[in-house]
Amino acid sequence: MNYTMSEVLQFVQENDVKFVRLAFCDMFGTLKNISILADELPRAFENGISFDASAVRGFLNVEESDLFLFPDPGSLSVLPWRPQQGRVVRFFCEIRHPHGVPFEGDGRHILRRAVEKAAGMGYVCKIGSECEFYLFEADDRGKPTKIPHDEAGYLDFAPLDKGENVRREICLTLEKMDIKPESSHHEQGPGQNEIDFKYSDALSAADNLITFQSVVKMVAARNGLYASFMPKPFADQAGSGLHVNLSLSKNGRNLFKTPNDGHSQESERFIAGILNRVKEITAFLNPLTNSYARFGCCEAPKYITWSHQNRSQLVRIPAAKGEYSRMELRSPDPSCNPYFTFALLIYAGLEGMERQMKLGEPTNLNLYRADTSILKAFDVLPQSLGEALKLARESEFIRQCLPEKTVEKFLAAKEREWQCYEQAADKASFEQERYFFQV
Repeated sequence: MNYTMSEVLQFVQENDVKFVRLAFCDMFGTLKNISILADELPRAFENGISFDASAVRGFLNVEESDLFLFPDPGSLSVLPWRPQQGRVVRFFCEIRHPHGVPFEGDGRHILRRAVEKAAGMGYVCKIGSECEFYLFEADDRGKPTKIPHDEAGYLDFAPLDKGENVRREICLTLEKMDIKPESSHHEQGPGQNEIDFKYSDALSAADNLITFQSVVKMVAARNGLYASFMPKPFADQAGSGLHVNLSLSKNGRNLFKTPNDGHSQESERFIAGILNRVKEITAFLNPLTNSYARFGCCEAPKYITWSHQNRSQLVRIPAAKGEYSRMELRSPDPSCNPYFTFALLIYAGLEGMERQMKLGEPTNLNLYRADTSILKAFDVLPQSLGEALKLARESEFIRQCLPEKTVEKFLAAKEREWQCYEQAADKASFEQERYFFQV
């Protein structure tokens, strides 16, 4: 909803709102928040609410630790799982330095700049995400286990699918927060689920994805379960991906069309731009050591190719019409920071249009079953976090898109993580301890 500041203050007064959560993400996509009393909201709009940025990983040092949160009135949302009397609302916030300048590591600010560049070229990019996750049983102390919630498979239903009621509760909760899920189903892995979202502008899509992940965690816990967005929790089962659907409009017309109609030249250049930069931005799209165990199996891509409908490709053009015509990028996973991810994809697509890149021929074959002699002809995604980080550090494109300080802090933190992984005697245990309880 596009609330104004005055409308928000009126809503808070008329709807018995007592607490306000000011939410933001760190540079790794982890949701953070400060809670204030509703009476403090006018001050928050006017002067911001300070917090210790040195305590947030990747933000500031102790000697320059103050940052301020300014609530975005358009992101107002009532938290429906909190009491109806003495309600709690949440805002996503802009992060600013004490002198009012936007904080360079603020993902929402970074994504907004990408959206503004597209608008300056006459384009609107809409995004819809398809996010997968696993549900696990908890032990008698409420601690997560690695026992999946069920043994169901793709599109199964109850009683095999035990996640049906959990997904229903998630969708109903999101609807109450004005987030529109399009569909939900059981995925391929045991205890694996997926919920897909209706298209929205890029900033709302990123906000909605962060909200979705927090709702999934909350609803799972309320049902005695644990939800994990770890990219590959089981070595022998399907990994959890974050399929990013992008459409591009100009003067209200969607530039992506169905295969029978052909593609607009602009949309082909947009795809070509993303394919051209995908290797060097993969460290941001797939930021964990565990992310790379997905690639090349269970419908997760490995090769830098595109095609229509073919789910073995990195980019596919689904069989859809009208407003649903789009491209789908299948490599990202839910551990990414969606603000950075969406911004980099928009910039890459726009670069393809600016440089009038030519989209190569589609790869119309099943890459999971193709002969190795054929596969040698295709370029591949990075096969480890270490490889991805090397490509990112060498990338001038990334430094043109993201602030230098942010890039350096992100890469330095991830390089330390990669070194710890490389030194670990038991790499599976390292990933279990590092990611399963955090992602």
